[in-house]
Amino acid sequence: MPADSAPITTLPRIAWRWLLALALARLALHVATNGQYGFHRDELAVLDDARQLAWGYVAYPPLTPFLAHVSMQLFGETTFGYRLPSALAQALATLLAGLIARELGGNRTAQCLAAFVIACVPFSMLAGSMLQYTSPDYLWWVLAAWLLLKLATGGDRRWWLALGLVIGLGMMTRYTMLFCAAGIVAAVLATPLRRDLRSPWLWGGVTLSLLVFAPNAWWQWRHDFVYLDFVAHIHARDMRIGRTEGFLIGQLLVGAGPLLVPLWLAGLAWLALAKQAIRGRVLAWLYAVPLLLFWLAGARDYYLAPAYPMLLAAGAVALEAGMSRLRPAFRRWASAGAAVVLPAAFAAAVAIALPVSPIGSAGWRISRSVHDNFAEQVGWPELVAQVARVYHALPDAERKHAAIYANNYGEAGAINLYGPRLGLPRAISAINSYWYRGYGDPPPTTVIVLGDDAQGISDTPGDCTLAGRVRIPHGVENEESGHPDIYLCRNLRIDWAKAWPLMRSFG
Repeated sequence: MPADSAPITTLPRIAWRWLLALALARLALHVATNGQYGFHRDELAVLDDARQLAWGYVAYPPLTPFLAHVSMQLFGETTFGYRLPSALAQALATLLAGLIARELGGNRTAQCLAAFVIACVPFSMLAGSMLQYTSPDYLWWVLAAWLLLKLATGGDRRWWLALGLVIGLGMMTRYTMLFCAAGIVAAVLATPLRRDLRSPWLWGGVTLSLLVFAPNAWWQWRHDFVYLDFVAHIHARDMRIGRTEGFLIGQLLVGAGPLLVPLWLAGLAWLALAKQAIRGRVLAWLYAVPLLLFWLAGARDYYLAPAYPMLLAAGAVALEAGMSRLRPAFRRWASAGAAVVLPAAFAAAVAIALPVSPIGSAGWRISRSVHDNFAEQVGWPELVAQVARVYHALPDAERKHAAIYANNYGEAGAINLYGPRLGLPRAISAINSYWYRGYGDPPPTTVIVLGDDAQGISDTPGDCTLAGRVRIPHGVENEESGHPDIYLCRNLRIDWAKAWPLMRSFG
């Protein structure tokens, strides 16, 4: 084995007790708080897909619905059980951050600091509070960084198989894992790891990643690569409403939160410049290449969030090394500063990204000023109850040929989750994967329409009247409060077989 890729035999001991304690504390925190509100509109769509497992869906690969399916089988349709995979993912990311610090030469202090600061990242805290593809995606990036670092520090070449598996699972979770893979390729080519291009284990890992991803690739091929149409629509929408602006500035605000910017910047500089971090330089490439590619692609600022735990871990190691060289007086000042900043960062992450505040409280308003995720978890049972009143007011003969049409996936998912116990039929919708499920048999002649307005409903070939209005509890404003009307359309003059292909939409 070449000298510059020889195993590092002087690595510090792993602080297992501390790291496991921090990871378990993180898990317990999410388990204790994840039932505060209801399901998010995105979660309602995933829940629906989890009931109809497939190798692919319009908006995402299949792994997240599969995790939701397993959770439902174990715990039922509860927020606690549904979100447990996300809580586990973030707890593991906490543990792995400490292990990355150890691979970079960090002692117990650096390892524990690296693990703790992940809980101070609002994005990670929020990812542990909801099950969306962002939650396991975060874990795959952190795990890939740790495996790549182990290979760079002379670990067993068979780790390439594990890295290939992680990349494959990442691609089955979120297609942005391709940007992480591009960073790994750059790290291999730009560092002594390029010697592994002659290793069968590296190519075994490549093959394994392709095999894991193959079922979803086959699904996309059979569905005319519909994700490309979906992402083109979403990107055009995001550009139109300004969501792609300020990507680089967003890295200072979203990636790890403003209070931790000095730590990850120090980690990035240390990885790129310090001689003692030469084997960790692969992580600098793993950050820089996706950063550039996301920026060129006009991505939203949070897409790169999973790359920051490795930089925070490097920052913890750099801080530990720097503190050891300071004079005692300066060391006391630095320790006092950390004692202020870290609790403040953790408190901010809890206030912003954990569902702990009662609706309408000061904490709720603070969180709501930063993001709308908790507001989108309020009002779904009430919406379904209002629809049920409209549906059951129909004559019996008319109900047999009535359908509930949802203009967005949150409404469709809510009807399908809460509707059965109220005697409602499954919702129909032309958005995303719902379009593939059709309009029902026989075709409806009466439709209750959600998520529309007077202008949108005016061109419906039928007799449409306002039948009700959605009222969000506690005066919460969210996407549904922007179009609260429920319409009842009768005597429809629609050839559903011809109209349905034209009604397809993405969102």
